[in-house]
Amino acid sequence: MALFSPFVSKPDTVSRIMFKVLLALVPGIALYVWYYGPAILVSLTLASLTALGTEALMLKLRNRPIAPFLKDNSALVTGWLLALSIPSLAPWWLIVVGTAFSIAIVKHLYGGLGNNPFSPAMAGFAVLIISFPVQMTQWISPHGLGAVELGFLEQLEYIFLGVLPPNVSLDAITMATPLDTLKTRLHLEEPIKQIFAMPIYGRLAGQGSEMVSLGFVLGGFYLLATRVITWHIPVVFLGTLFAVAGIFHLADPLHYAAPLFHWFSGAALLGAFFILTDPVTSPTTYKGKLIYAAGAGLLTYLIRVFGNFPDGVAFATLLMNLCVPLIVLYTQPRVFGKKGERP
Repeated sequence: MALFSPFVSKPDTVSRIMFKVLLALVPGIALYVWYYGPAILVSLTLASLTALGTEALMLKLRNRPIAPFLKDNSALVTGWLLALSIPSLAPWWLIVVGTAFSIAIVKHLYGGLGNNPFSPAMAGFAVLIISFPVQMTQWISPHGLGAVELGFLEQLEYIFLGVLPPNVSLDAITMATPLDTLKTRLHLEEPIKQIFAMPIYGRLAGQGSEMVSLGFVLGGFYLLATRVITWHIPVVFLGTLFAVAGIFHLADPLHYAAPLFHWFSGAALLGAFFILTDPVTSPTTYKGKLIYAAGAGLLTYLIRVFGNFPDGVAFATLLMNLCVPLIVLYTQPRVFGKKGERP
């Protein structure tokens, strides 16, 4: 018997793939806790419980077996991605409503895992930011930048009861995101260099947020190394975002930020490795992945710079999800032996 024979490996199950995605999110979550405090762990816990509870309820209503689907970890991935996309100090009901909508409407209304045309987490985010814009702007300040820093128990009181310590205002513990601050200041005709001198900005993007994004890059490399995802979507999405931002920056550096700022701000790196690569809502063909990712990168930049929302990853993802059936139709490989015909 040969010791080095070619063996056929068993394909990963859905539960193992989703577990690897959850594991890949841990470095970013750890850095989030380090720079912003443990409130994000509360959001992740609420999202997890809501996702599993809503999943079980919908499976029961659809007369489907509950245990196998709860164990596939797909609901947890949706909950975690949504929790990481909204402010960690948002009231408890916000993450519950968003997660329940993502699972019940976006996922199960279309037939469950494998049938949903839209990213559940991003659809939930879109509903929340349109319906509750005030609550979706209460981003906690990183350590050292806020006028007041809340302890963990004080964070819990605010999340569940809406109560702040005496003589502490919401403005003292929260701040606008680096993307939102940039857009607001540019509307006031301030030059980029002056804006980036503000203390909320670091070397590449926002203080703290740039390091959290780096954590998601590490997780993304893990997904690439374990072949959970391929290089096509992350590389082309980030490459397109870099190229478009670079063109505008070279044309007018006083009013358009450098490409690396757009990489390390907002949800660009989270989206590149974890959101856009969803195998259910992204194209199955290699050419399709390239078109899909390029479109998402272009839309993300246009929404960020010229749209009404500071970050465009969620809406770019949903818009490109709409295009996936058409993209796949025109990028299918030709049928072998039949000239000009596609499957």
